[in-house]
Amino acid sequence: MLAYIIVAIIAYLIGSVNFSIIISKKMAGFDVREKGSGNAGTTNMLRSVGKKAALITLICDILKGVVSIGLAIILGNIVKNLDRELLLQIAGIAVVLGHTFPIFFGFKGGKGVATSLGVLLMSNWQIGLICLVFAIVLMALTRMVSLGSCTAAILFPVLTLFINQNYTVLSEGKNGNVYFIYSVILAIIVLYNHRENIKRILSGTENKLSFSKKN
Repeated sequence: MLAYIIVAIIAYLIGSVNFSIIISKKMAGFDVREKGSGNAGTTNMLRSVGKKAALITLICDILKGVVSIGLAIILGNIVKNLDRELLLQIAGIAVVLGHTFPIFFGFKGGKGVATSLGVLLMSNWQIGLICLVFAIVLMALTRMVSLGSCTAAILFPVLTLFINQNYTVLSEGKNGNVYFIYSVILAIIVLYNHRENIKRILSGTENKLSFSKKN
């Protein structure tokens, strides 16, 4: 039990390091949450600070998911008699919650998409790439980051029902279904964080992405 708690705490703390806030203060002299949509994430960084800051934020947020899952995998291999799948899932959920509700920044963070991508790629690279490509195509067609993010989040649980290979951790006798509840929880977190975006999508008023404003 102690190992699961430790992983949850460490992953949550890693998620709580919000790079968009740190980088916006360093590069632009303001908290990105005070500009644009008020969200501490890559899209608002792109609109409020610029492409370079957004790219750095995107990479760092993805790495938070990668590092958290990596630590869970290492611990699962070192400590015997642990449910390694559960350990990975706890880390994945905790790091996304940390990004969304960061203890270091007043529990007001981002929407968890980039961090979820890192988690997803580390959980199952095949499913991760499918969701990523699907999201990018949809974003390119609609220029709505939120739509691509939400539909990819929904796609994740669906894919766990049909794909049984390429999971980083999958014990003998288990299949992809063991990750279904985990994928649903992550999808719910992302969809909840996009609830206002979903309302705007349905009403036809969602903001569309533009790359022309900042360098």
